[in-house]
Amino acid sequence: MLRKLNILGLDWPLRPERLFPRVQPLVVEIGFGNGDFLMHLARTQPRRNILGFEISGQSLDKAEAKIERLGLDNARVIHGRAETALAHLLAPESVREFHINYPDPWFKKRHQRRRLIKRDTVDLLTSRLAAGGHLRLATDIIDYAQMAHEILSETRGLSNAFDAPWVHEVEERFRTKYELKGYREGRRGHFFCYARNDERVAHPPIIEELDMPHLFLRTPLSAAEICERFQAGRRRFGDIHVAMLHAYADPKRNVAVFEVVVEEPSIEQHTMIMLAPRPDAGEYIVKLTSLGQARATLGMHRAVAAVGEWVAGLDGSGMVLGGVVRG
Repeated sequence: MLRKLNILGLDWPLRPERLFPRVQPLVVEIGFGNGDFLMHLARTQPRRNILGFEISGQSLDKAEAKIERLGLDNARVIHGRAETALAHLLAPESVREFHINYPDPWFKKRHQRRRLIKRDTVDLLTSRLAAGGHLRLATDIIDYAQMAHEILSETRGLSNAFDAPWVHEVEERFRTKYELKGYREGRRGHFFCYARNDERVAHPPIIEELDMPHLFLRTPLSAAEICERFQAGRRRFGDIHVAMLHAYADPKRNVAVFEVVVEEPSIEQHTMIMLAPRPDAGEYIVKLTSLGQARATLGMHRAVAAVGEWVAGLDGSGMVLGGVVRG
């Protein structure tokens, strides 16, 4: 049985030799849905390793079942956001080909920042492409196609492989279930293919982990008293958002855990932060737990600091004593 893979549980940067039995050019599909297109890639390109990223757990389960049933040793799937993979997992010039089939258009204006095809992400996609590699995009939304054309055509390091901004037919293309449904409903596909040219581009390095954050503090309050005063809220540190959702106390052990969601431009983490007593009376340590496979990003450092400083500020005699947190 395949070991389920999550971006948060893998090496940063990715070590493909730990996933595949052979070292071969890497092809990545972002948002593979039911996995049929990814299976087609793996069956028809046995001399390439095929990697898929998807945020839907149900889609991940279906794809894993198909990989096992078909006996494909050159295909693996990973749970996680594309932005996280590009910033933390995939090294510069490590991917031979990207496939993006019918990404969510996010029609509402306030949601358009979530679109996959945007300036920062396309620049990262370009950086991660190997020389001569290709970026292939398909959409059946004309507004999305026009937006993608504007961004892709202005991207340094990419050259359009077609004589037109996009084409409506690609010879021998495998049509996905969604794609066939669109044709039946009168929606044509708009297909893009851009090649990595010789122009030099910036190569943002993999965003690596920091030291594990922790904070020491002193307060006369017990864990139970701290949790009684807890109120859910959000804090913003530049482009980092920390949402403190719930607090739970274990009075017998004098331990508290805080449920948090930390949103950073390249990664979102949902985990628990623990407050546990130290040997000296009234002293505590605030640190990450293993729940959620939390990685020690700058955002998690800010979250630990936010929890610790809030606890210390609940009582006039409370204070932060020190620790390892990035400000």
